[in-house]
Amino acid sequence: MVRLNKYLADRGVGSRRECDRLIADGVVKINGKTATTGMSVNEGDHVTVNNKRVADMQKKYYVMLHKPKGYVTTVKDDLGRKTVMDLVTVDARLYPVGRLDYDTEGLLILTNDGELANRLTHPRNEVNKTYVARISGMLSEQERKQLENGVLIDGSKTAPARVKILKKDQHHTRCEITIHEGRNRQVKKMFEAVGKEVEFLKRVAVGDLRLGGLKRGEYRFLKDNEVEYLKNL
Repeated sequence: MVRLNKYLADRGVGSRRECDRLIADGVVKINGKTATTGMSVNEGDHVTVNNKRVADMQKKYYVMLHKPKGYVTTVKDDLGRKTVMDLVTVDARLYPVGRLDYDTEGLLILTNDGELANRLTHPRNEVNKTYVARISGMLSEQERKQLENGVLIDGSKTAPARVKILKKDQHHTRCEITIHEGRNRQVKKMFEAVGKEVEFLKRVAVGDLRLGGLKRGEYRFLKDNEVEYLKNL
């Protein structure tokens, strides 16, 4: 016997809070009868949501991976290069949300939840992505403001960004940059637009979800509250 909201959440219907809302809305049935909050499910029960049997639903997985350099962000690669899927062992067909370049590392989300993937990558939702970059030379205050105000790449101006200088000397500048667009190689091209070359790039956050102490090549499953947060971005 298991509580109904946990039973539904374990099968990928949604977070427990979302499942509680579905139950309250009267769209969940157990053996043909409308379920109520607090009910439990026994083995062999026939549970449906909006008249679709829950047993037939695919469990949703949400994974945070610390992508290392030297991996492509695809499910398969025609050139035989290592892909991010080689780093994750989950009994489900996952796919990466967005992309990180071959030589870029950091936070990458993998899931089989197409709705969430679309929400995080659709331009209209303007989901912030934060990177730490090490660039050649010193970044001047004027160049920093240029980046924040938008620079011309691939024929169009980038949206406003946030750029914070973390450390600099005569040879290098380490800075944090937050953007909400997802253009191809955008961060590198932005720095190129002000005459700087990116030597190292790492994505450290999506929204307020941060990579934290996850080591290169390691992954973990997102917590319920983290999934809920991403769904509400």
